[in-house]
Amino acid sequence: MATTLIYPEKRKFYQTLQFQILVAITLGILLGQFYPQVGERMKPLGDGFIKLIRMMIAPIIFFTLVVGIASISDLRQLGRVGLKAMLYFEVVTTLALVIGMIVVKAVQPGVGINANAASLDAKAIQQYTNSPKATHTVDFLLNIIPETVVDAFAKGEILQVLLIAILFGVALARFAQAKPIVAALDSVTHWLFGVIALIMKVAPLGAFGAMAFTIGKYGLRTLLPLGKLVLCVYVTGALFIFVVLGAIAWLHGFSLWKFLKYIQDEILIVVGTSSSETVLPRMIVKLENLGCSKSVVGLVLPAGYAFNLDGTSIYLTMAAIFVAQATNTPLTTADELWILLVLMITSKGSAAVTGGGFITLAATLSSLGTVPVSGITLLLGVDRFMSEMRSVTNLIGNGVATVVVAKWEREFDEDRADRLLNGGQLMAEEIVER
Repeated sequence: MATTLIYPEKRKFYQTLQFQILVAITLGILLGQFYPQVGERMKPLGDGFIKLIRMMIAPIIFFTLVVGIASISDLRQLGRVGLKAMLYFEVVTTLALVIGMIVVKAVQPGVGINANAASLDAKAIQQYTNSPKATHTVDFLLNIIPETVVDAFAKGEILQVLLIAILFGVALARFAQAKPIVAALDSVTHWLFGVIALIMKVAPLGAFGAMAFTIGKYGLRTLLPLGKLVLCVYVTGALFIFVVLGAIAWLHGFSLWKFLKYIQDEILIVVGTSSSETVLPRMIVKLENLGCSKSVVGLVLPAGYAFNLDGTSIYLTMAAIFVAQATNTPLTTADELWILLVLMITSKGSAAVTGGGFITLAATLSSLGTVPVSGITLLLGVDRFMSEMRSVTNLIGNGVATVVVAKWEREFDEDRADRLLNGGQLMAEEIVER
């Protein structure tokens, strides 16, 4: 049944999803490295798996959040949860931006590259610099409102679906005869997670295809010229996870290491697919089973996918300063503060569109006016290799954020969490059936 998505029966190690994904990633790397042309042809496997998951995200967010909000007796709690979540998001992502800037200034991975801005191929980034979806604050806010209800689901816009779900949930909570409707919607939610359970059976195939394509197309050799930057991003991401998020977890009474072990399957899927969206449905269920209330998970986790991109924030500041270093463009303290200020705003919308990171980076450098935007072309060959760390950091950051907000709201079952994080099991009647 669907419960096996989270709590499978005892199986031999080679039957576990964790082992199968590890093998798939390893085989993908080997195929891409030794047979690159064949590896490139595996791209549809990864793309297909990601599309299967993405087609389910909008309805799952909608039904999960509607049911959660409709179950809240005090609607003032909804505004309180949203306010606390946004405050947490802004503080932590700003910290990520600052840490990224400090590290890239200290290590200076771009110094010595001496790229000539005039010789860089500006056409390679035309799709980002000329994008009609530039991340201006007003445009971003207006984009949260869909043209129609159907349009939001058709395009899979998380924030638009989130807005519709909140409106529908609040209206349902105010409806006196809502209980039968809420029960029916909850049943639909269970059915949707049953579909996710079926899709997850091909997760190893998706991870294999995505990894084989990445290695086959770009090759490990492309890491050498910009290896210092790639290493810098990975080390900084790891430090942020274990130091910053670790401290936040410790201050709120839970072990980050145990939490990482609890979501280890999701981390491996993200590593294989380079997309944190692929595990959003699974994370909803895992966090509910950990003890977070349905309403908090339904609101905080999807919102975090747009507003709490810790890994992306680290990457954006490092990439902006790296381009300046590589093109020998001097930056004053005022320039660096301006970059931070702009990214504090524009980074919040970077996940809303394809290539959002590059669009945000291009818009930031354009607003500065001194760093050549064409310098972004230096990042094209290695960006894919850095996306794994960005996505994993985003995933863990959003998981921690959801637990923290649930604790702030006293909507967290400490006993359930202690048992699960310490290797125990829930009683059958305690498990959130998905």
